[in-house]
Amino acid sequence: MEYKDYYKVLGVERTAAADEIKKAYRKLVRQYHPDVSKHKDADAKTKEINEAYDVLGDAEKRAAYDELGRGVRPGQEFRPPPDWGSQFDFNGGEGNDFFADLFAHVGRRGRTAGAGPGAGMGGMGGGGFRMAGEDIHAAIAIDLRDAYQGATRTVTLRVPEQDASGRTVTRDKTLSVTIPKGITPGQQLRMKGQGHPGIGGGPAGDLYLEVQINPDPRYRLEGVNVYENVPVAPWEAALGASISVPTPSGPVEVTVPPGSQSGRKLRLKGRGIPAAQPGDLYLILDVVLPPASSDRARELYEAMARDLAFNPRERIGA
Repeated sequence: MEYKDYYKVLGVERTAAADEIKKAYRKLVRQYHPDVSKHKDADAKTKEINEAYDVLGDAEKRAAYDELGRGVRPGQEFRPPPDWGSQFDFNGGEGNDFFADLFAHVGRRGRTAGAGPGAGMGGMGGGGFRMAGEDIHAAIAIDLRDAYQGATRTVTLRVPEQDASGRTVTRDKTLSVTIPKGITPGQQLRMKGQGHPGIGGGPAGDLYLEVQINPDPRYRLEGVNVYENVPVAPWEAALGASISVPTPSGPVEVTVPPGSQSGRKLRLKGRGIPAAQPGDLYLILDVVLPPASSDRARELYEAMARDLAFNPRERIGA
């Protein structure tokens, strides 16, 4: 019998990981499926692709195949040893011409067949080939306020679909997306059935939208914690004050402790993104000096210079 190189059929190396094999299979079966392909040998090519994946997509069958193929060149005539496969427990002949011939040579009858590569993705039996559509991954950008309050946004995606004649075309799809309150950057929203269409009546894939939060000139985000720079006047910092501060969830009354300096952090617990474990809001004080732009302002600064005898550099070593 002639040895078939299933790795060559799927276009992968013999060292390919299971995910790489599955990805190659899905790509090829879409390319050559008779419903979408104009290739003259689409039926035969699809059968060959499914046959290859039936073996390489199953860990036990692949191990048996690799054991068998040591030192054998593709297309080479060979005869498997009589005791080959005795350590493997699977039905090699079900739905696979090469393994069926192989087991006929070694005189081994198959046991009840398990699920082949079509399980969960479709197969070639019964009602014909069916395969679930691939998922679509995209990003959606929202404002920080949306993460606090929740929102509804509209997204437009260019997606493939099959027209009335069975050809694959692309069109714009507009979807309404609900942004839940407390969502965090990097979190994914799943929209079931909004991915690529299935083949042969298979179910459509899903759409996964990864949430990104737009930069904000006022706020800085670190995980679920939010940081905000708050300008304060010198007398507010020196004497203490109660000030109103805008936050993503609305204005908040904050007490500035007396003797505050620039850079001091005031923590508002639970005022960050309202996730399952809410973050905190950190207010970073920034002491801002009024300009000496009038005679009166200059007089006040000159009086402070005389009366306070303050040297901000006295703590700096020589």
